[in-house]
This record gives sequence, C-alpha cells and structure tokens, in this order.
Amino acid sequence: MRRWNGWGDEAVEFALHEEALAFLAQRIGAGTPVADATLEQACARIAPSRLPADAQVDSLLQTGSEVRLRHALGQSLPDWLRLRYGMIETAPDGVAYPESGDEVRALLDYAQRHNVALIPQGGGTSVVGHLTAPAGAQPVLTVNLCRLRQLHYLDTEAQLATFGAGVLGPDLEAQLRARGYTLGHFPQSFEYSSLGGWVVTRSSGQQSLRYGRIEQMFRGGVVETPAGTLRVQTFPASAAGTDLRELVLGSEGRMGILTEATVRVTALPEYEAFHAVFLPGWQAAETAVRLLAQAGLALSMLRLSNPLETTTMLALAGHKRLIGVLESYLALRGCRQEKCMLMIGVSGPKRAARAALRAALEITAPLGGVHVGRAMGEKWKQNRFRNVYLRNAAWQHGYAIDTVETAVDWTRVGSMMQTVEAAATAALAQYGEKVHTYTHLSHVYAQGASVYTTFVFRLAGNYAEDLARWRTLKHAVSCAIVAQGGTISHQHGVGTDHAPYLAAEKGELGLSAMQALLRHFDPRQIMNPGKLLP
Repeated sequence: MRRWNGWGDEAVEFALHEEALAFLAQRIGAGTPVADATLEQACARIAPSRLPADAQVDSLLQTGSEVRLRHALGQSLPDWLRLRYGMIETAPDGVAYPESGDEVRALLDYAQRHNVALIPQGGGTSVVGHLTAPAGAQPVLTVNLCRLRQLHYLDTEAQLATFGAGVLGPDLEAQLRARGYTLGHFPQSFEYSSLGGWVVTRSSGQQSLRYGRIEQMFRGGVVETPAGTLRVQTFPASAAGTDLRELVLGSEGRMGILTEATVRVTALPEYEAFHAVFLPGWQAAETAVRLLAQAGLALSMLRLSNPLETTTMLALAGHKRLIGVLESYLALRGCRQEKCMLMIGVSGPKRAARAALRAALEITAPLGGVHVGRAMGEKWKQNRFRNVYLRNAAWQHGYAIDTVETAVDWTRVGSMMQTVEAAATAALAQYGEKVHTYTHLSHVYAQGASVYTTFVFRLAGNYAEDLARWRTLKHAVSCAIVAQGGTISHQHGVGTDHAPYLAAEKGELGLSAMQALLRHFDPRQIMNPGKLLP
C-alpha cells in the first residue's frame, strides 16, 4: 500500500541507526519529531466535489475524499508539509482511471463541455509541484493513467517498444526483460514513476551515460489534446521540419495527455558491474570524471560525490568496523578527510565492459584514484531505489530533506556547487538554523555535468514556519543557480516550484513561443493550468 503522506510503500522502512542520528545531531542539532495529521483528519479537510454530472463519463469518475486526497499532491517538500500537517489547501474534485485512449478522449471532451481543468498523473512522484490543483472556482479532475500500462508492440528488428504511457518503471522493465530487452531508464523514482511522466518532464536515469536520457529513448507516440489527437510517427531520422517529439518532451501535461509512447530499447546486457573509486580531493575528482566523460568510454554511469556527501554516505552506511577499516586503508593511500567517492558503472558485452572499466581506472590512477572493487558499488545498486526512503526516516526524527539540481559546463561545475551550498547555509542562518548540505554529480557529459545538491535541516514543528524556511531556502538556491548560469532543472521538470526562474533561461521571446504553442493545442487552457510557465 502506498503511503498517503510520504515516500513509497508502507511496508518498506530504511531506518536511521544511532550513529547516523548522532552524526546529524553533531552537524545541525538534534531533531524534534513532529506529530503528523491522521488520514482521517486530512480527509476531513477535503471540500465536496464540484464536478458536473455527465452520463458519458460518470462511470469513470471517483469523488470520494480519500482518493482525491491521495491525488492532491506529489512528493516535493511543500507537498509533504501540507500532507504531514494536514493543511490540504486544494484537492482535485475527482479522479478518473481511463483504460484506453478512447476513454481519455472522452474525458477531454467532457472537460471542454464543462470547463473542467485536467491534471494528468502517472506515478505521482513529482517533486516540483506538477500535481497541485489550482485554487479557484473551476472544477479540477485528475486523470490517473496507471491502467494504460500494456506493452502494445515490440519490434525486435527496429528495437522499438510501444507502451501505454501510464506503465510504471518495474512493470515496464519486467515486460521487456521477459523478452530479453531493457529500456535502461532508472531514475531514483523508478519504482513509482511512469513512462509518460519521464517523457513529459525530460527525465534522466542513473545509467544515462550508456542508455541516454529519455529524449534519446522517446521515438514517438500519441497525445490526446483538446484540439485533437496528435500522432508522432517514429523515424530513425528526419529532416522534415520541426521534430514533433520535441513538442511533447517537457510539456508537463500542458498540451494534452500522452497515452502511448514508443521508445528505443536495447538487448539485456551480458555483463553489468558497479565499482567504487576514491580520489584525494575535489579538484582531482572533478578532473577525473571530466576526462572520463570526454574519453568516450563505454561506461554506463559516473556518479561523483563531493567530500561532505562522501562522509555522509559512509556515516549513514552503518557497519562501523568495516567502514573504519576502509577509512584507514584509504588514508594510507592518500585519501583522507577531503576524499571523494566515484561510482563507475559498466554494462554490455563482458569483454568490452571490462575493457572500459580498465581504461577508466587507468585514467583515475594518475590523479590519486584508489579502486576499492565492486562491493560498495553493488551495495549502492542494491539500495539505489531504497535510499529515498531516508526522507521518511529523517522526518520521523524531526528532519526535512530536500534537493535541487542543475547542469552547467565544466568551467562552472565547482563554483556552482560551492555557490548553491553557501546560499542554502545563508538562507537557514536567517532562522538561526544550520543546514547539512552536500552535492554529487549525477550525470556527466563531454560538455559539463549535472550538479545535484541535498539539504538536511531541522523541522520547526509548525507548518507556517517550516513552509517559510523551505521557501527561503528554495528561492536562495534557485537564484544562485540562475546567477551561475545553470539550467533551473536538469531532470525534475519545472512544475510550479521552478516556473518563477524560467524566464532567465528561456527569455521573454522564448516564453511567448512556449505559450503560443500550448494555446494552439489547448485554446481554453484547461490542461494542468499554472504549471511550467510563470
């Protein structure tokens, strides 16, 4: 059963052990647990539904308070604050579960007849406010696409697979792996996010170095828009004007509802492994990962933690004695307090993958790289979709966790990391609070890298104050990203949280072009209003 006010399945726990809690207390102070609102209390705040009756779609609509609550918000920190404190300001007036493209079309026609706003939803994992129902007199209907999950067709010669856009990550991979294929798209939200959500937010998976970001995988599909049905055909390449795929990618539910997606798949790799390398300091580590990205090696992943994230990951790992032995060994090899951990992934034919790993280690060695083998890499792989459950555990002990991510060219990676972390520290200092902030490079390119920063800070125990702290921190780090010339979103999309900063990236003419495009497909602007554009 999915948690209604946190991440993931209720049966899964990822507890913070005593050493980890002591580490956080030493860094930012002891947390004070907050008493959560109950499900019953939260449901009691849901207003009566305003959806107009309509015989053509009534059988598709659900208007109970609990189902509407469970679709009211996503997984951003302000979403969590509203759910945990029971401060549900708005909720959809109903939820529909279409089982075909025809039923999606019927819901769009219904929405236009009655001026109902539509919010498409896949796995509900948005962390930037994509799912929040707008306030106002207009009724709101959430369209949950989870029943559009079938594999419709697999073309083994072209290596293309067509799925219902609501298919979640594990179900998609299971259907492909049964036939010897993989999509290879593994964001941290993989267990609960959907193919359609990946496409319309331009998602990036942890092994994008081999498989590509979702824009490299997405080859075509079907979008039901208020203006009609858009069918994007698949071609290996085309010079026929504007690429219609680019209109769908990053559209965030504003132009219509993606019902089918055709994606490029690959044969299951013969061999896959993840290895850990430690480097003596950030400068050497950044240089190493840049050289690796530009060498064109057949790697599947490069993930570089800065010194404080490395320290944090080792502190949270448990196994105090084993970590102590590792620390002593690394110190002897020159990797001490400022050490950085680099995860290297290889996937593919065994001989080629092993050769790529050897070449990678040859590049890191002259920079002081210490290869410690597969054990830590395999442990990371085992927990890569479980680590996000630490948000639940931290909350239970009075701590909040949030993140921001951006991407810049290599010349600005280091300064971006430092500026964002400093902005977060200064933001919470206004409240007399400390923040534990650390960064990793989650995706690397020949041109530059994504910079992904995590913030851990204490909860005040008061909804208004905790929301104010988050707003101050979010604004400070977003302004820092803009000032450093970074994109406001590398992989999470825009939603509402990033929309105020979009003009700096797109410019007024660019924003006007986006608005005109959305109005073309949605003249009455009933599709996910208030998202993407400021």
